[in-house]
Amino acid sequence: MTPKRKHRFQEVAASRQLDLTVVLENIWDPHNVAAILRSCDAVGIQEINLVYNIDKFPGIGTKAAAGVKKWLTFKRYKSIAACYRALRRRKFSIYASTLQSGSRDLYRLNFKKPTALVFGNEHRGASADAVRLADAAFRIPQVGFAQSLNVSVAAAVSLYEAFRQRRKLNKKISKQNREKLLRNWNRK
Repeated sequence: MTPKRKHRFQEVAASRQLDLTVVLENIWDPHNVAAILRSCDAVGIQEINLVYNIDKFPGIGTKAAAGVKKWLTFKRYKSIAACYRALRRRKFSIYASTLQSGSRDLYRLNFKKPTALVFGNEHRGASADAVRLADAAFRIPQVGFAQSLNVSVAAAVSLYEAFRQRRKLNKKISKQNREKLLRNWNRK
């Protein structure tokens, strides 16, 4: 490994956010999933939670995901309830994206604590269980004629709001977690 590449690995590992994650629920379009993975990597998310109990997880080409798929950690769950239990054991607040009335404005959420953002299927949205069992439902404010954003765009907007809030904290992952990431990446 060249010194330049080694330095890049260390830089990326130091910026990973182990207490910010996403849950993808039955998102079937490989281009949407790839775009979400790229956004996750861009803001330093390491872990992606997958709940595919209706649709199959799509095959994602390396080109579509710009090669980031191999650097991310995936956890699979058979139900939204099982996923949420695992996240709550780790003290995550869970916010589900929805268009339902009564949902909170994205820009009023606190992303400075451990947070999981849930994004649902392109046509059905997040399931009723995903919304009901979440700590809060949220929406991205819009003033145009379109009722919703594409799921990958909604994820990017939401993740960058979390990133904006968290940048001020200047949190770094522990040396132990950073070294563990580097060991895993070096195996790839």
